Amino acid sequence: METKLRKIIFTGIILYTFLILYFLFFAFNRLDHEYSAYGYEFMLIPESVPILLPNLSDVSFSWIYDLGNIAAFIPYGIVIPLLYRTHLVKFISVFVLTILVLETLQSLTFLGTFDVDDVISNTLGAWIGFCAYKVGLSIKVFWKKLIAMGLTIAVLLVGIMGISEIINYAVEKREGPIHALNDVKEMTGSMPLTKDLPSFTVAGKKIDPKMNLYSSDGQEIKKYTYILGDKKDVLFYSSFGIPDNGDDHGELIIEVDGKQIVQYNEQYNKDVETIDFPMNTVHEITITLKENAKLWDVKFSEMKHWWE
Repeated sequence: METKLRKIIFTGIILYTFLILYFLFFAFNRLDHEYSAYGYEFMLIPESVPILLPNLSDVSFSWIYDLGNIAAFIPYGIVIPLLYRTHLVKFISVFVLTILVLETLQSLTFLGTFDVDDVISNTLGAWIGFCAYKVGLSIKVFWKKLIAMGLTIAVLLVGIMGISEIINYAVEKREGPIHALNDVKEMTGSMPLTKDLPSFTVAGKKIDPKMNLYSSDGQEIKKYTYILGDKKDVLFYSSFGIPDNGDDHGELIIEVDGKQIVQYNEQYNKDVETIDFPMNTVHEITITLKENAKLWDVKFSEMKHWWE
C-alpha cells in the first residue's frame, strides 16, 4: 500500500474512533444521566440476542440501535488488518480487550454501564468487517472488490439476524397453562365460591363468573392468602367490581409478599375493572375484600422456557 494512501486511511480511522468515543461517552445526553445513583453497573450475563430481523411495517428505534451497535464497528474489521497485517484470532482478541476496557470505563465514570451484550454486538461487527476484508483481499478489480465486500457484510448481517431469531425463539419464555388461584394452598381457611356461581350486575353489565368468586361473604372484611411457593414470572388475571344491588361501598387490596400491588374502591371505580399484572418471584399473595366488593375469575399462569 502506498505511504500516502496509508496515511489517509490511518487519519480516517483515528477521526472515526473519536466519533465512536463520543457516542460511547457523551452522546444520548449521557452527562445528564444519573448513572451514579445506581452505583457501578456491570451486566455480565447476556440478556438479549444481538439483533432480530426487522419488522418492516414498523422499524423501532431499539432495532436501529442494535444495528448501530454492530455496524459501527465493521470499519475496524476492514481497516485494522488493512493497515497492520494480522490474523483473525489476534485481531479479535485485541479488539475484545479494547472493548472490555471501554465498557469498564463507561461504568467507572458513570457515563454508562458495562454491558456484555454490547461487547458481543461490537465484536460481531468487527468480525463481519474482517470477513469482508478477507473476501475483498482476493479480488483485484476495485469496484468488484467493493461489491464483494458489501455483499459479504449484508449476508453476514442477515445471517446473524437469522441465528438471533432462532436463539430468541429457543430461549424466550412463553405463557404456560392458566390455573385458578384457588387451586394452590390457602392459609387462612377462606375459600371462594367455585360451584353454582351466581350472576350479578356491575354498572348495568351482567356478570357471569366462570371460574371462582371472591367476596367478603357478608363480613366487613375478609382475607384470602395463598402460598405459591416462589413461582417466577407469574401473570395474574382477575376482574373486580361492586354489584349494583346492595351496598355500594367496597374495597379490594392485593398484596404480594407483603407489598401492596393493587387497591380499588368505589370512589375510583364505577365499572368492571380488569386487573392483570406480572410478578417476578411470588411466594405469597393476599387478597383482601371489604364490604360489597367482589373479585372473580381469579387466575394465574407462569412464563416458562420450552424445556420447562
